[in-house]
Amino acid sequence: MSNDKTKKMQPAKEAVTEAPYEVIYFAKKHRISNEDARDIIEKHGANRKEADKAGRRISV
Repeated sequence: MSNDKTKKMQPAKEAVTEAPYEVIYFAKKHRISNEDARDIIEKHGANRKEADKAGRRISV
């Protein structure tokens, strides 16, 4: 196995943060309805930071 430093793999954390949330997971995380979670995910897409902000606003 070579130690070729020119071919860097994308870190796992970055790969996860670029994907949108799953509706059920997001709803449970913020204790909101699946419908509200679906609306937030559709609106914010893969931007997890903004989706989390919206989820916190609704759950209050």
